[in-house]
Amino acid sequence: MLTRREAILISIGGLLCRSAAIPAAAAGFSNRQYADAMIIDALGGPGGFDPDEADDAPLSAKFIADAKASGVTAVNVTVNEPGNGPNRFEKTIAGIASMQHELAAHPDVFLKVLAPQDLTIAKSTRRMGLIFGFQDTTMLEGDLKRLAMFYDLGVRISQPTYNRRNLMGDGCLEASDGGLSRLGREFVAEMNRLHMLLDLSHAGPRTIAEGIAASTAPVAITHTGCRELVDLPRNTSDSSLRALADRGGVAGIYFMPFLRASGQPHAEDLIRHLEHAVNVCGEDHVGLGTDGGISGIELNEAYAKYFRKSVEDRVKAGISAPGESPDVYTLIPEYNDPRRFKTLADDLASRGWPANRIEKILGGNFARLFADVWKS
Repeated sequence: MLTRREAILISIGGLLCRSAAIPAAAAGFSNRQYADAMIIDALGGPGGFDPDEADDAPLSAKFIADAKASGVTAVNVTVNEPGNGPNRFEKTIAGIASMQHELAAHPDVFLKVLAPQDLTIAKSTRRMGLIFGFQDTTMLEGDLKRLAMFYDLGVRISQPTYNRRNLMGDGCLEASDGGLSRLGREFVAEMNRLHMLLDLSHAGPRTIAEGIAASTAPVAITHTGCRELVDLPRNTSDSSLRALADRGGVAGIYFMPFLRASGQPHAEDLIRHLEHAVNVCGEDHVGLGTDGGISGIELNEAYAKYFRKSVEDRVKAGISAPGESPDVYTLIPEYNDPRRFKTLADDLASRGWPANRIEKILGGNFARLFADVWKS
């Protein structure tokens, strides 16, 4: 009988073997094209998993090197702790302070993004722009005046909900699907007034529809998949994707388990969702939001133990969504390294995607959306 350690290693070996089965593109997206493109991860962040470091430890030298090597121009970094619970305001302040520390410690690597022109500065100076974003609004504690305060601290993107119901409305796990609350509609109006980007990821179907309709500015779903392909709550319906695109918004496809009904998602699953989203929305309204760290993950027993506990913690907190599993990692094995977007660009080129479409998906579309919503 196999030991637990042997079973984990065999499972990881299977992932890596399957990764090697997809050949590199003979004529892909060139290094020069990638270097010139605007590369935006609409939900992610620098760093990864290090078994010897606490989750809130400063970025290690390796993580800093990975950020520099990635070629990513900017990333939407979550600075709050999602979900209903105590001390969300205090934890959000701590999250912002942590990112400020990294900005101060590594000014040659990171740049705080406050306006559209900062993306151009990050690109020209070969730094990674950090966009402060919220997943959930529990830190507001019902006080919309706090939104302006967080804007002044650098927050530029916010979701109203995260899976569960809160004061703003229903998340995607609520069977009632009650949509936006009255306060939620006032939240959308305040987001518009402040020129912050409304992100409807993790929202329920009705909340998404009402958020798109209520906003006077284009909105985003920064990290999602296509529900037409995989019927899971975290994925978005074609009707919502079309409505989003019709109003000028952008949907980011994630590198998450929800890309398939069961088992580990792979490159072909991600590309299938990208191609479907482009067919539904048009190539000007699709991007990437990995929902993961920039650094690759070493798939070993230490990570398997860590990941299993993280899923258990999400279940206990009531924020785990159908499709999450302790045996299915939140990554795409073929793109499990800092240069994942370059490899994906090669794969898309090998399927006949034109270079200008690839550039839009890599970040051009989100850069345009940020410019449309934020004020200089």
